Amino acid sequence: MTEEAGCWSAGTVWAGTALATARLRLRPFTHTDAPRLAAVLDDWDMAKYTANIPHPYHETDAHAFILLQEQRRQLGQGAGLALERTTDKQVIGAIGFTMDPDGSAELGYWVAREAWGQGYATEALRRLIRHLFADLGIARLWAMVHPDNPASKTVLGKAGFLPDGHSQCAVASRGCSVVSPRFALTADQWKATHAARPMLLVAAAALIDTDGRVLMASRPPGKMMAGLWEFPGGKVHDGETPEAALIRELHEELGIDVGESCLAPLAFASYDYDTFHLLMPLYAVRTWKGSPIAKEGQGLKWVRPARMGEMPMPPADIPLVAILREWV
Repeated sequence: MTEEAGCWSAGTVWAGTALATARLRLRPFTHTDAPRLAAVLDDWDMAKYTANIPHPYHETDAHAFILLQEQRRQLGQGAGLALERTTDKQVIGAIGFTMDPDGSAELGYWVAREAWGQGYATEALRRLIRHLFADLGIARLWAMVHPDNPASKTVLGKAGFLPDGHSQCAVASRGCSVVSPRFALTADQWKATHAARPMLLVAAAALIDTDGRVLMASRPPGKMMAGLWEFPGGKVHDGETPEAALIRELHEELGIDVGESCLAPLAFASYDYDTFHLLMPLYAVRTWKGSPIAKEGQGLKWVRPARMGEMPMPPADIPLVAILREWV
């Protein structure tokens, strides 16, 4: 459980580091989360398929749970993380793991009823799996699901887990135990699948006006990461250069014309979104023809670089903000 120092450190959950996904922040619980946990988990439909959630569920149960997770983390026994939605910072679930004596780990997760069917559990599970295999070096993960909970089984299947027999599992809310199907995933299986994920090349622009403000665009409803603010741009098509793609995208999305000589390479983002790897060069643009208008249902906002950190953004865009602040 020893943490590496400096640039060798991955920043692990043992150190309380949060993990980012496209729409979520997986972070340690704090006692300020107790009222939210009690409100979500005092629900029979939430408790009936889980091993450790009692029913009814009170704030005292939430505080005990939060304290236990911190103790487990400090002892290297496991960790429980809140699923915090990026757009509104609302806790919509939990995910965690428990270390076994043989070095494998058991996974568990739940998502609030209001967020069911939106892919949050799969998104969080994929991110935690990558952290456990790639950063913590765990060789094998496993999980059990209640036999009457097909949704949880589907989540494990999407993450690559395979059937691994059955186990007896206690269900606290029902005061009984059930025979639950068990699923497992090895590091080698995950690495083979992860290595085959596609590389997505996207070109983006920091449009800077005469007052030093930067134009940000929000992703419209129905798109991946809807509601998050990003630098305008888009996917580079086969046979296109990033510069040509960006000129095309800015015309299609904002109705402005930009000359290639007006694109100043500024920085790039390289980010693993678990199902694809994003490579995104960012160009600074100070000169263009026309006034930017939202042509694809996105929101637009001119923002001073010092205030950009207050906006919910895709994790790939966030590191670019600090670079832009120094440049503008």
